[in-house]
Amino acid sequence: MTEEITGHKNFFEEKKGLASWIFTTDHKRIALLYLYSIGFFFLAAVFLGFLLRLELIAPGKTIMEPQTYNQIFTLHGVIMIFLFIIPGIPAIFGNFFIPIIIGTDDVAFPRINLVSWYLYMTGAFLALGTLFFGEGPADTGWTFYAPYSVKTGTNVSMSVLAAFILGFSSILTGLNFIVTIHRLRAPGMTWFRMPLMAWSTYATSWIQILATPIVGITLLMIVAERSFGIGLFDPSIGGDPILYQHLFWIYSHPAVYVMILPAMGVISEIIPTFAHRTIFGYKAIAMSSMAIAFTGYFVWAHHMFTTGLSSTAALIFSLATFFVAIPTAIKIFNWVATLYKGSIDVKPPLLYAMAFVFLFLIGGLTGLVNGAIAADIHVHDTTFIVGHFHYTMFGGVGIVFFGAMHYWFPKIWGKMYNFKIANIAFALIFIGFNALYFPMLISGLQGLPRRYYDYPAEFQLTNVISTVGSWILIVGIILMIYNFFRAKKRGEKAPRNPWGGLGLEWQTPSPPPLHNFDKMPELVEGGPYNYKDNY
Repeated sequence: MTEEITGHKNFFEEKKGLASWIFTTDHKRIALLYLYSIGFFFLAAVFLGFLLRLELIAPGKTIMEPQTYNQIFTLHGVIMIFLFIIPGIPAIFGNFFIPIIIGTDDVAFPRINLVSWYLYMTGAFLALGTLFFGEGPADTGWTFYAPYSVKTGTNVSMSVLAAFILGFSSILTGLNFIVTIHRLRAPGMTWFRMPLMAWSTYATSWIQILATPIVGITLLMIVAERSFGIGLFDPSIGGDPILYQHLFWIYSHPAVYVMILPAMGVISEIIPTFAHRTIFGYKAIAMSSMAIAFTGYFVWAHHMFTTGLSSTAALIFSLATFFVAIPTAIKIFNWVATLYKGSIDVKPPLLYAMAFVFLFLIGGLTGLVNGAIAADIHVHDTTFIVGHFHYTMFGGVGIVFFGAMHYWFPKIWGKMYNFKIANIAFALIFIGFNALYFPMLISGLQGLPRRYYDYPAEFQLTNVISTVGSWILIVGIILMIYNFFRAKKRGEKAPRNPWGGLGLEWQTPSPPPLHNFDKMPELVEGGPYNYKDNY
């Protein structure tokens, strides 16, 4: 809506100039600062991934040397994990919409919110700075496994310091959301009248606060080991490399849920909106978010079945891994049940939501293969793990990120994008994704190791299919981005509620005014998804 129609300036118009953006305390502008920076780093990581796949199109050297491959591989992983997957949905859509969907005008600590973005940018520039300082980017993989990470001559210290600073940004964001959700909900919005996006963000925030300090300390231990030769992880001077793996995965497995829980929250908003139906099992979905956050702390050693764990420990961690699948299955069942007998309106956001359910099911079921001890020993460190990881992370977080952009784009910019172009881009992304990663599951079961620069000739077919799939996927992403830029420039004006949703964000103008609402928001009778009485 424009100022003439609503009588209120939107948050874009309130102040002008670069300083009004980089010193803003408005949660919506900070969300867009995150969007532009995270979007840039995502495209940089996509380009690096494109180079990796081009190298692997045939056995032997194609376009780069082995050392260069290892460094690009590591930088691709660091950017995707620490600069895109972990902060993506909470920092952008959480920042923009959590205050709106709970009916308040900003987060609890606006200045800390801005500081978290500055910390993010500092960490990002340090990560990319490894390209220009020292011996180049780390060549250890994004996990920085010791003892190699304490012995290599590449710029590991700068990379882990970047991840350390990014961790602080994550902690501040989580702290802000917890206080905001506890203290600033609209009058009458009890815990079980709160949108599921807020529940998933709340669960995620507790993981960010409690688990992130562990990896921060671990990464500082790597720097101390490299600088002073203390003997923490280097076995040649009395250290224990398995200790590093324990400390790293105690954080990094809960971090998987930092990545995926916000995505699940977005899906819980999209599906009832386009099914025009009350969500099935609201309390079960809300509690399953908390259950995933809690149980996610107790499964880290399923990454370590080949390290010589005792059979008792391996059995316990394997069993706990299967328990984590239960709250995830509850969510998927409830989403599908919500669609049952719904008045389904197939629009681009719903296509991405359905793609998420399909792809994440593959990721989750292949994860159970990894959780089974005997099967894990067979597929450990093969491309099966790469395929599983990308079905879970990119098929989960990346696809939902695209879906969230299509869902909330009209609300953020007040413009409608072209549905036909969006559908074509979706088809290319979905086909390209599966062509890229499914062959990795097959070659992994056949025994192809991951992270290798070269491979035997009998694995060329699956690698060629994967590389061609990467081209299709990239074309789809480019077309999607073009559609957004085209809409922002000359798209039709968006109404307040283009999808017929019941969330509070659809009661505010598009784009929202500075303080989010031009009138007091009204809570929906019977909860945020009660389409039966409100649609």
